[in-house]
This record gives sequence, structure tokens and C-alpha cells, in this order.
Amino acid sequence: MQIGELAKSAGVPIDTVRYYERHGILPAPHRRPSGYRSYDADDVARLRFIRRAKALGFTLGEIHDLLALTTRRGRDMARVKRAATEKLGAVEHKLSELTRVRDGLRTLVAACPGHGDLAQCPIVTALSGEES
Repeated sequence: MQIGELAKSAGVPIDTVRYYERHGILPAPHRRPSGYRSYDADDVARLRFIRRAKALGFTLGEIHDLLALTTRRGRDMARVKRAATEKLGAVEHKLSELTRVRDGLRTLVAACPGHGDLAQCPIVTALSGEES
């Protein structure tokens, strides 16, 4: 199949296919005598894997490592689980930080009347580092 068919089958834009090729996440395709790229079902599966891993928050570097693990003999499941566990820990840390930020913003928004002199605004005061 050609690049357009591959992109459509995998649910990604053509530019994404080329980007992954340039960065070694998708192997260089076979070239037909005409010079056109030629892809197969393995390439579709790989792109779907990449897309799903990105949706779970894995970086391209992490995805590259995961793909390398899936192609090794013996396919050590423990390493894949360890990578997913590490990503889960990072996501949980981010959630904790976002929860802290959300709670702080809620407090500031609740304290601000939304009218009056800007010098009395608790949001501006808090962001300026002054005590409220």
C-alpha cells in the first residue's frame, strides 16, 4: 500500500508517517521501482501501536523503547510492565500537581468578588507575592 492508504488505515496524517520515518520510529519503507514508498500490514499495526501509546502519554522516545522491547526474542514482559508502571507514576505525579494547582485557583477565584478596585483583587495580590 502507498503512504496515503497507510495513513488512513492507521488513523494518522501522512506528515506523521514521514515524521516517524525520519525519527526511526517507523522503519524506512520499501521503495517500488517508481520510487513510491510501499507499506504493509505490519506498518499499519506499528502506527496504531504508536498512536495508542501516545494517547496514554508515552513520549516518542519511550515509544521507541517499547517498540524495541516488543521485537526482542523472548519478549520480556517485565520490562514492558516496568515502563508502563513508570509512566503511571509520572501521570499520578502530574495529577497530584494539577490537583494542587486547581485547588489553589479555586480558592483564589472564590475569594475574588470580580468587581471593584484591582488593587484589592486577591488573585493579583496572590500572584504578586503579597499576603492576602
